[in-house]
Amino acid sequence: MTRKTCRVELRRLRSGDDEFCFSVHRDALGEYVDAIWGWDEPAQRAYHEENFDAKHTQIITVDGRDAGSLTVLDDGAEVVLGRIELDPVYQGRGVGGHVVKALVAEAASRGQDVVLEVLDVNTRAKAFYERLGFVETGRPGPHKIALRYTAP
Repeated sequence: MTRKTCRVELRRLRSGDDEFCFSVHRDALGEYVDAIWGWDEPAQRAYHEENFDAKHTQIITVDGRDAGSLTVLDDGAEVVLGRIELDPVYQGRGVGGHVVKALVAEAASRGQDVVLEVLDVNTRAKAFYERLGFVETGRPGPHKIALRYTAP
């Protein structure tokens, strides 16, 4: 059986996308947040409203449908993958791999490494990044694992 090829693209934020991003965050990472701190909807919503980085966030689309969000910061020395979150419907379909591989390739073409952090309870995400060539570089804080992809 062959996997259907889908069109994965990034688009700029539009009005109302911050609510979509919060919803995806809750659906994609809620169980991990809950495992560490407990999911408190009002507190999570307030945190999102205070910390949502609209300037550096794009929407991931699959065949024209909103599927997740990507937050990337480029400080010149390295690229920081701040967040990639996919609606669970789109997880396990190669979408995240496509987006991260493209990001790594673009950064590598400029001689930049890509860095990120994952929650230590999110072993699935850590394994995903390691399959893509990221290496653990430390534990920068409680419940966080730092990973780096070094440009060739």
